[in-house]
Amino acid sequence: MTSISDFVSTYGASSTGTDTTKKSDSLGQADFLRLMTEQLQHQDPLNPMENSEFLGQLAQFSTVQGIQGLQTSMDGFKGSLATDQMLRGASLVGRSVLVPSAKMALGAEGSVNGVVAAPDAGTVTFDITDANGQSVRKITVQAEKAGEVAFEWDGKDASGNRLAAGTYGVTATIGSGETKNDLSTYVESRVDSVTVGSDGVFLDLAGLGTAPLDYVLRIR
Repeated sequence: MTSISDFVSTYGASSTGTDTTKKSDSLGQADFLRLMTEQLQHQDPLNPMENSEFLGQLAQFSTVQGIQGLQTSMDGFKGSLATDQMLRGASLVGRSVLVPSAKMALGAEGSVNGVVAAPDAGTVTFDITDANGQSVRKITVQAEKAGEVAFEWDGKDASGNRLAAGTYGVTATIGSGETKNDLSTYVESRVDSVTVGSDGVFLDLAGLGTAPLDYVLRIR
């Protein structure tokens, strides 16, 4: 029994003219029905097609059309979502956001703030390093219990001298000796601009580079 797909491969090239090729390379509903009519005319009279076969082909065509419509809807939703993310990101320009970072951007004046999540009570030590990895300042903060521990660096070294503006490293640990554990640091930084890429919306942070919008933990 000749099916529509067989008929297309046999008769499609001769029955579709140049105009049809220019319009579209895919079959529409009218084309499908026309091919089904041709299929009825060319079927073997000794072995006619069963009704169930026609219904199966119609169901397949309807499924394909449904998938195409769903894809179109999803593309539209994706575009709307990207626009929404862009607007959300643009509203952050000029604000300070808290993001995970092992670097801090020190300005010509002012201080740098950040936090860590302490797993328990204890002494949290922040080690600030320069571009060469040399320690310039250590800050200790007592965590009374498990939870968020804030820290602030005034931009001065251990001798009380104001350091040059630039990017500095920061690490945090809690405890000492065998009970010493590393902690992830979260730093505040100003949002200078917003970039939209193929992977989503990214924030351009002063002195820190870019970070995905999803990385923002707090806005100030």
